[in-house]
Amino acid sequence: MSAGLWHLQQKKERLKREIGENLDFLAGSVTTQGPSGGYILTYKEKAKTKSKYIRVGMVQEVRKMTKRNRKLKALLKELGEVNWEILKLNNPSG
Repeated sequence: MSAGLWHLQQKKERLKREIGENLDFLAGSVTTQGPSGGYILTYKEKAKTKSKYIRVGMVQEVRKMTKRNRKLKALLKELGEVNWEILKLNNPSG
C-alpha cells in the first residue's frame, strides 16, 4: 500500500467517525414567524416547502441539529471525494 493510499484510508476512517458523531440532525432552517416572534423549521419535501412549529424551549436544540445537518453534508461530500481518489489509486490503468 502506497503512502498516499494509506493517508487516504486514514482520512476515510476519520470522516466515517465524524459522520457517525453527527447523525443526530434535522434537515431544514430555523426561521422566525414574523411579528408574532414564533419559530418554525422549514424544509423541502418532494419539491415543496414544508414548515413545522418549534416550541420555545426547543429552539436552541433545533438550531444545533440543523447545524449538524450542514456539517454532515460537508463531511459526506468530502468522503465522496476521498473515495474517488482511493478508487483512482486502486485502478491506475482505468
